[in-house]
Amino acid sequence: MRVTRASDLPSRAVKPRRKYLGRGLRAAAFAAAFGLSAGASANTSNGYNLPPGVTEMSRSIYDLHMEAFWVCVVIAVVVFGAMIYSLVKFRRSQGAVPDTTMVHSTKVEIIWTVVPVIILVVMAVPAAEQILRLEDMRNSELTVRVTGYQWKWQYQYMDAAEGVGFFSTLKQDSNFARQLNSGVDPKTVPDYLLDVDHPLVVPSGTKVRLLLTSQDVIHAWFVPDFGLKRSAIPGFINELWFKVDSGKEGIYRGQCAALCGRDHGFMPVVVDVRTPDDFKKWVEEQKAALKQAATPAVDPPRSAQVLN
Repeated sequence: MRVTRASDLPSRAVKPRRKYLGRGLRAAAFAAAFGLSAGASANTSNGYNLPPGVTEMSRSIYDLHMEAFWVCVVIAVVVFGAMIYSLVKFRRSQGAVPDTTMVHSTKVEIIWTVVPVIILVVMAVPAAEQILRLEDMRNSELTVRVTGYQWKWQYQYMDAAEGVGFFSTLKQDSNFARQLNSGVDPKTVPDYLLDVDHPLVVPSGTKVRLLLTSQDVIHAWFVPDFGLKRSAIPGFINELWFKVDSGKEGIYRGQCAALCGRDHGFMPVVVDVRTPDDFKKWVEEQKAALKQAATPAVDPPRSAQVLN
């Protein structure tokens, strides 16, 4: 992300705007964690639980999370229910006398060892299956190389969109509003700290593979509604994939989920999911723009130069 210098802003807008900085970071972190923002109506969280998401993988992760949650609820009800019953039923005021003869029970030890093992195995099997699916990069239809910088992302397309690439940085209205004495209330900025100048554009119904790396420190690419987070590490290439359901086109937001430096809170991730046809049109527009930019300017005829 381009660091704003004193020469780029009015003299009163140089340092971070401390009045709103803490509040803005907390709000942005909460919004990113649950896939919420003022304009991200496509996101699927209700703010109290993980988002079910818009991919089959994210829904599988959500179902696994809820399964583990209800197992924990049942265990808590049984354990705390037994504790409360024992405290009430066998309290001293009711004449209860402690049994000092029961100091060991092999049967009880076997039970409290076997039962947790069974519970862990029941939970581990679907979790292992989920991990294997997360690592299955076969049959991907679009590959994008993602490089993390302090504090921006670089996207370089491969396959059918080969040659298209750009940097994605925090949008300037958010970047200006966060400055000290900017005179802008962050509440008036749409998607404050969660919007970028160039989002990652992908087609729906398509298996997209990301190749993640970094040029400086460890970053982490994270979009809650995709159910995905993967680290971008200097000198290494990590992979992840997602496939957004057809009919779930829209804008999905996240953030860098690693403490990557002083301006870590200003490194959002925005994905623009479009229909395959719209994505093809977008790719053609990007390639046409690149071709036009690469075409050298034609000098006018010498006679025209003389006349001018």
